[in-house]
Order: sequence, then structure tokens, then C-alpha cells
Amino acid sequence: MTLNVTHLERTAATLEQALLAIDRHPESSDSVLFDLYRNAAIKSFELSLETAGKLLRKALKAFEASPRSVDALVFNDVLRHAGKHGVLSSAEVERWLAYRANRNSTAHDYGAGFANDTLQLLPAYLQDVRNLAAVLQKVFDASA
Repeated sequence: MTLNVTHLERTAATLEQALLAIDRHPESSDSVLFDLYRNAAIKSFELSLETAGKLLRKALKAFEASPRSVDALVFNDVLRHAGKHGVLSSAEVERWLAYRANRNSTAHDYGAGFANDTLQLLPAYLQDVRNLAAVLQKVFDASA
């Protein structure tokens, strides 16, 4: 299977730049720039999470006898299967499940407090998404 993780790496780079910009423009009562960068960080988080899910689904097809069975999995089951096949460690699966739960909440809660809570997850998430990109690239290279 020939596939690469360039788009996932790009979303991680975008997230990193948004987080760096937030550090340069701390929250204040009139900081539109803080809101702009916070929103960019959250959107990058959402995009990278969806991209990671799609790539994990493709990677799992290398391990499963029936690729259609992988297509039928919901996102959380994709994460669990990635753990079962050693693509993610059990600790990573738990963190990714938490990221997914947070993402599901961001889609329904637009409050600034919740958005700021999400920001607290993003530095660890950034490291996890970069680690996942490296692991996925190895899976794709090995199956090519």
C-alpha cells in the first residue's frame, strides 16, 4: 500500500504554529488575535484528528483479512484495533479516545471556557499526532 502522511504532518505543523501564536498573544478581554489563534488551533486539532482516523483505517487494512470489516468500524473501534495490532500502545489508545471524546464535545459546545479547556490538551496531542505519523509511515512503507 503506497500512502504517506504528509497531510497529517501538515495539520500538526499548523496546530503547532497556532499554539506558538497563542503564546505570543495571551488571552485578554479584547484580544481578537487570541480568539483567532485559539480557533485555528481547535480547527487544526479537529482536522488532524479526522485525518489520523482515516489513515489509521487504511493502515488497519494491512492487518485485517477483510478490508470491508475495517470500513465498518466506528472511530473508537478503529483506535482499539490499532492498539490490538500494535500501531498504538494501550496508553496511546486511551489518550486518543480522550481526544476523540473532546472533539465530539467541541462540535457541540462553542463556549470560550470549553475552547480554553481544549487548548490544555493540545500540546500532548501534538506530540501524539507526530508520533502516530511516524508509526503510520512505517506501516505504509512496510506494506508497500
